Amino acid sequence: MNGLDWAVLIGYFGVMVAIGVWSHRRVDDVGDFFTAGGRMPWWLSGISHHMSGYSAVMFTGYAGIAYVYGVTSYVTWALPIAIGIAIGSRLFAPRINRLRSRLGVSSPLEYLKNRYDLRTQQALAWSGMLLKIVDVGAKWAAIATLLSVFTGLSLNQGILITGAITAVYCTIGGLWADALTELGQFVIQLLAGIAMLVAVAVKLSDRHIGLLDAWDQPALHDHDQPLAGPYGTVFLLAFLFIKLFEYNGGMLNQAQRYMATASAREAERSARLSALLWLVWPVVLFLPMWLAPLLVTAQKPDGSDSYALMTEQLLPHGLLGLVVVGFFSHTMAMCSSDANAVAAVFTRDVVPVLWRRARVWGERVGLLAARVTTVVFLGLSMAVATQVDSPALKDIITVVIKWVAGLMGPIAIPMMLGLLRPFRRSGPTAALTSWAAGLLAFWLVNYPISWHVQGGVPLQYQVSVPLAVSLVLYIVIGLIKPEDTPERLAVIERINTDGDAAAAVPAPAQARG
Repeated sequence: MNGLDWAVLIGYFGVMVAIGVWSHRRVDDVGDFFTAGGRMPWWLSGISHHMSGYSAVMFTGYAGIAYVYGVTSYVTWALPIAIGIAIGSRLFAPRINRLRSRLGVSSPLEYLKNRYDLRTQQALAWSGMLLKIVDVGAKWAAIATLLSVFTGLSLNQGILITGAITAVYCTIGGLWADALTELGQFVIQLLAGIAMLVAVAVKLSDRHIGLLDAWDQPALHDHDQPLAGPYGTVFLLAFLFIKLFEYNGGMLNQAQRYMATASAREAERSARLSALLWLVWPVVLFLPMWLAPLLVTAQKPDGSDSYALMTEQLLPHGLLGLVVVGFFSHTMAMCSSDANAVAAVFTRDVVPVLWRRARVWGERVGLLAARVTTVVFLGLSMAVATQVDSPALKDIITVVIKWVAGLMGPIAIPMMLGLLRPFRRSGPTAALTSWAAGLLAFWLVNYPISWHVQGGVPLQYQVSVPLAVSLVLYIVIGLIKPEDTPERLAVIERINTDGDAAAAVPAPAQARG
């Protein structure tokens, strides 16, 4: 990078901070900080939902999958997400919006105390926050890895710079700052992605290779196979099921985008826009990655450095800076949204349980606590980022695919299915048992069992077994031991209906003959 590239990068950081300062004026209380006061337009919510769903891991870990295996990187990642969000646009988005509009909560997990009980809420809150720290740590490590390639900065320096800038704007402006910066980041990565695609097309043209002809080249042999390597049919189906829960609120930050819209209908439109963007835009980003073997030779065995090498070799200064900014835009969008979500869970769900005085906090003190919590979360995730390549976590893509996808299910099952009428019989016993058994299944499959299987347990089972265990137990225990009290049924009905008219609440299962 030269002076022009640095000017683009520094200018981007300056704009992000300026948006955070401007957004500060829109934040008067905790509701504004966490859910934008329910005033966010559906199209801004949809773009924000999309941008908060992926990070620089796409340009490292998934770029490596694209380099080695080809189009399976899209078929087994972006496509399941698009389908999952499209399904969730009817199934989950309106109901999650009603958590704010009908129940008046500011955290996605706040309703669980009444839907189940306090123990369940605390179990899901603490495990969700801890998982988020690891998840976001992997994102910081990914962007710092790219930054080191282009600037020569060390991994820790890159983590510190990106984390500090993100902390400034998302702490000052809350969810409004997140959404508005994500809108700007969407425009930037749109320009950067198109610039990279054009650069690759021009370079191939110089070698008399067209974008369609490229697939006949020996270097791209089998790159057009939708399923390849460890990413087979079982993995695809498991990933689709996981992403149905994860990207519709199971990982908390996407749930806030639905809660921020004015109504359940607007939340549904927001989800549809996000699904459309996930269906189309990753193809533009992935195409250069699929063609990378024709242009560069990756230095890392997993190909995770291929996109960075291609960017460095193909783009002129200025455009190089723009693409690097595009890397930052994805990561900062996801990490800032995660920080806001975790701050919501901690200040609304955890602190009042630990400290009685927090239950009577005024708006000013509550808002200060939210901002402090955001900074603390970002600091902890940055500390984890320095350990992503340690023997415990192995590497970035392992954290994102195995740890996050595998552990998300046991947390998300009680949270997401608890919204739906068909699962009204499942109470705190079903929720806590399914959560604990899912976490135990993750440990067993990934460690003791894997140690005794030659080559280890296949990836698709590492991520799908915990979710399957949680799902089965949640349903079965709900049937064997129904706990649908009138109070819990009333919560479910409010989540599933609009308007002021009280819905008929069915009698609890224990009272029915």
